[in-house]
Amino acid sequence: MLTLAFQMDPITGVDVNADSTFDIALEAFGRGHEIWVYEPKHLSLENGQVRAMAQRVKTLERVQGAHVTLAEPEVLDLHTVDAIFLRQDPPFDMSYITTTHMLEHVMDQVLVVNDPRHVRDAPEKLFVTHFEGVMPPTLITSSEKDIRDFFERHNRDIVVKPLFGNGGAGVFRVRETAENLASLVELFQQLSRDPLMVQAFVPDVKNGDKRVILVDGEPVGAINRVPAEGEVRANMHVGGKAVKSDLTERDLEICRIIGPELKRRGLVFVGIDVIGDYLTEINVTSPTGIQELRRFSGVDVSALLIDWVEAKRA
Repeated sequence: MLTLAFQMDPITGVDVNADSTFDIALEAFGRGHEIWVYEPKHLSLENGQVRAMAQRVKTLERVQGAHVTLAEPEVLDLHTVDAIFLRQDPPFDMSYITTTHMLEHVMDQVLVVNDPRHVRDAPEKLFVTHFEGVMPPTLITSSEKDIRDFFERHNRDIVVKPLFGNGGAGVFRVRETAENLASLVELFQQLSRDPLMVQAFVPDVKNGDKRVILVDGEPVGAINRVPAEGEVRANMHVGGKAVKSDLTERDLEICRIIGPELKRRGLVFVGIDVIGDYLTEINVTSPTGIQELRRFSGVDVSALLIDWVEAKRA
């Protein structure tokens, strides 16, 4: 039996038929492993020792509303567990980054999925820029002038989004006259000092935004997320619909380009987003989509991940 800790958002509020973290924990619990859960705010670091005010999972089942019972909170020395799943949702802000620094202190003794050092060094929209020939034309800037120049060079049809956003929030398509571009840039700058990501619009998005899941650098399957009518965002958080999908040769080519680097960095559980022939994001913080993938194709990512942890701890 292994002892596994899940750093996550409150498990009591998850959707048991959609949440990937719940699914991984359920697989591990079903194999007889001891499961602990805690939120990022419950982490402490003192003299190099990392603790969490955590709760042991007493029961776990796929029954919404009665899916978990938890023991009373107690201090858990994270140096004593076998593996930690880093699974809280973004935003990828300083709070998130701080937890990666804290978890670095357990790395000599404990498996952390994904490696917190490389989660920190691989922001999902920026990490993609390190791989040639996979992205649509892309600009990262705070300059309205640069955005306007990019707009003119790319058919007067672009997508503007926050660099550290998630779940499709704050994604805008700007086209034709771009009459509201100045106001849009001003709004973003009022909300954050971060640069914006600007990309040429990819018409293939109407056919879906594919989520490809990789485990230890190898592609294991894909689902497609189709935007709702009148939307350019395919995220399921904003009404996108998951449908069955196969891996194309281009998908596999992209995975061959990025897979070895993911494996080298200890980014074991990764979800990439592919629109048409283009890679748009590499999701390493808290990838989703594994329950949909199993329903469509039978591929059980949770089982693969627990297999991986068991093999490493063996």
